[in-house]
Amino acid sequence: MPDGKKNLEPAFLQLSELASEGSGGRICFATDDWFAPAEWMLKDSEPVFIPDKYTTYGKWMDGWETRRKRIAGHDWCIVRLAAPTAIQGILVDTAHFTGNYAPQFSVQGARLDQAEEEMIPERGPEMIGTACREQDLKLMSALKSEQWKEIIRMTPLQPGYEETRKQYFSVEKSNEVFTHLRVNMYPDGGIARLRVFGEVQPDLNALKKTQIDLIGVLNGGQCLSYSNAHYGHPRNLIKPNRGVNMGDGWETARRLDRPAILKTDENGILQVPGCEWAVFKLCAKGTVESVVVDTNHFKGNFPDNVKIEAALLDDKETLQSAQWKLLLNNTKLSAHKEHLLKEEMLQYKGPCTYVRITMAPDGGISRVRLLGKVL
Repeated sequence: MPDGKKNLEPAFLQLSELASEGSGGRICFATDDWFAPAEWMLKDSEPVFIPDKYTTYGKWMDGWETRRKRIAGHDWCIVRLAAPTAIQGILVDTAHFTGNYAPQFSVQGARLDQAEEEMIPERGPEMIGTACREQDLKLMSALKSEQWKEIIRMTPLQPGYEETRKQYFSVEKSNEVFTHLRVNMYPDGGIARLRVFGEVQPDLNALKKTQIDLIGVLNGGQCLSYSNAHYGHPRNLIKPNRGVNMGDGWETARRLDRPAILKTDENGILQVPGCEWAVFKLCAKGTVESVVVDTNHFKGNFPDNVKIEAALLDDKETLQSAQWKLLLNNTKLSAHKEHLLKEEMLQYKGPCTYVRITMAPDGGISRVRLLGKVL
């Protein structure tokens, strides 16, 4: 049974994140949502503290906070991950919960089928100031979530001061896949944010039936490396749904090597020496039939152009040996726009397993979709 171990900026932070609201995670059940509902624990934004903000039920807090427990037991909630995931790490953030954070926590997991998931009672739209009903607890008992696989055993948490708020827990790598997590707080208190990192394990046979987004995180796409992520991480490019703001995309710093006076070629492409790039692993070997590049919200800071290259590697080959082929030649972009680049604009038509997305000279892109077929 793996122990939860704290690390400083562990490698698993580069993997896909599957619990947050923007990734598609959601709360299915919680024993108590008195001060702040469990849904707020999955917010995409950084936690904030507003000193003089109160609700009818007490101090407003940006996270999940239960009442001070005066009955037997402890508080817990069920998180449905955005996709079936082999978990490699968990981040618990207690930001601003300094005298009311959960003293200890643990995480358990299970892979539920549709029938089991339908056993979970429906959750209301506004849960603040409530606790679960006795009949809902009885319905939940049929799932025996207290017996789910222990991913992180009962472990102390630290208060939400800046130097102690972010707490990282590595999970021993395995092939076990989870769809739902039970997050236990012992016995009560608050957690500001929960993040779950790992590798999506898609049903490839199901994906072969139709055109899909080969790079989409929910299908198993993964960001592997990048040159610059000053304002926003390139893994945001492969999240579901359109970006909600500029922070929900990939945005780089302004390159310092850009010329003092800019020039363009006959096609209007800026002639600059530098660029920024990010490499992604596709969900499976496939062929790309069209591309979507979305600069949603990037109005004064979109890149001049984008280029996409593709490579086909087997499990024994490394990216260092990749022979990159031009999938999409340098293509002009516009502000705050979803660009649909159809098949006739694509150069390479063959199978691939990796892509490299290059923007020039710098800027921000909200989403990229590579629509195609799994082979």
